[in-house]
Amino acid sequence: MALVTAKPVAKLEPIKFKKNFTEFIGIGENGNLWVEGCDCAELAKRYDTPLYIISESQFRWEYRRWRDAFAKHYPDSEVLFANKSNNGLAYRHIMNQEGAGGDCFGYNEMYLALLAGTDPKTLVLNGSNKQPEEIELAVANGVCINIDGEDELDIIDETARRLGKDADIGIRLNLELAPLGERHGVAMHGPGTMQDQSMGHKWGMSYEQTRDIAKRVLKDMPHLHLKETHYHLSRMDKLTEDFAVMAREMVQWSARLRDDAGWIPAAIDLGGGWTYGRDYGTGPGGVDDASSPTAEDYARDVSAAVKDECDKHGLPLPKLRVEPGRVISGPTGVTIGRVGAVKDLGYKKWVNVDLSSNHVPWAFAIDWHYLIVPVIDAGAKATETVDVVGPLCNADELGKQRKLPKLERGDLIAMLDTGGYTESHAGVYNAQARPAMVLVNGDGSDVTTQRETLGDIVGRFRVPAHLLAGSFGAPTQG
Repeated sequence: MALVTAKPVAKLEPIKFKKNFTEFIGIGENGNLWVEGCDCAELAKRYDTPLYIISESQFRWEYRRWRDAFAKHYPDSEVLFANKSNNGLAYRHIMNQEGAGGDCFGYNEMYLALLAGTDPKTLVLNGSNKQPEEIELAVANGVCINIDGEDELDIIDETARRLGKDADIGIRLNLELAPLGERHGVAMHGPGTMQDQSMGHKWGMSYEQTRDIAKRVLKDMPHLHLKETHYHLSRMDKLTEDFAVMAREMVQWSARLRDDAGWIPAAIDLGGGWTYGRDYGTGPGGVDDASSPTAEDYARDVSAAVKDECDKHGLPLPKLRVEPGRVISGPTGVTIGRVGAVKDLGYKKWVNVDLSSNHVPWAFAIDWHYLIVPVIDAGAKATETVDVVGPLCNADELGKQRKLPKLERGDLIAMLDTGGYTESHAGVYNAQARPAMVLVNGDGSDVTTQRETLGDIVGRFRVPAHLLAGSFGAPTQG
């Protein structure tokens, strides 16, 4: 299979809308919501609702924003798109053309990235419970495996020997993060301080385990090549200083590993968890506002921390790898729904739509704030406060106490910034079909994920023979 290498793409020119939400999404001259050169009302008419829409230009723009920010502040850096945030094949092709690597979780995400022609040397396999078949796929194709369990090393070693291959490996760390012991972030990762949250999760190896793995590889496994250490702080807050704390401790571990195991990691992978803000507020509870850091802020502060810590310990500068997902895919997406029943009980008003928390899971599961606007006359003045809800047999809240213009059955609404962790998290509760996804490029659009049908849902089910006989068989003689 030929690899998809970075191809020159025309310079991206942001669009000037009547009101811009992002560089390529905004309110057009006719007052409707537009994605690039496409009126979202026309897209809903053509493709039906519910509907995911992605801007290809915005997708490329967000990747370049992070690539360029780190390139400006650090001599050797690489962006690995977190495939899990939007794992459609079309989006992996876009990232390949842009030159992005990829973070893969599990066999299927790795398979999709390889199927799209991604250079395996730009991929990493993460995960706390890797199975032999996914390790074999990684070794066979040259994907770097970040070890996250003590027995993984032996499985990788056996697999590489059996296949007659060399294998690249990294080690996922379980940092102590003592400076974050008094810091509290958002509660989406559990109770306690940020240090409690980090040390309480399932990821990573202790320093002693990391040291022993490095020693074993260097002593007995010449066909395995130690490439990096890895850590993922995750979305605990939006302060660059906390990510700098993580980066510093990773360099400190590198110094200890040099002294105790004779290994200096050539690269440190800082993972993801980066965030972005909006003037209208987004993220958990809407905390990510205009004061949120930019890609430039993160790159500047983290790069400075790595350089300073390397200088203190007499270490060469490692390659920096980062794994942004939501900050690249999130701003690229709009999700469209159609209004159904509108119910007003006097003390409260509900606007029901054909979207649900199956389709935008974070809205309900962790109270993630997405801006909701009408598709037609998107800038209309808000005249009432409503709860926007879906049709599932739970609360199914997509937006609580939102100020919106008066909406009636048949109207279209849009949820913004839904390009990440929507389709890839989508569920089928109440046997609800999942929407189509459409990629917009200029004034053109293409389906990148087909709409699920009733046949798709029913087709997974099977009825055992004895139940069929009991329901449809000939009656027994009594």
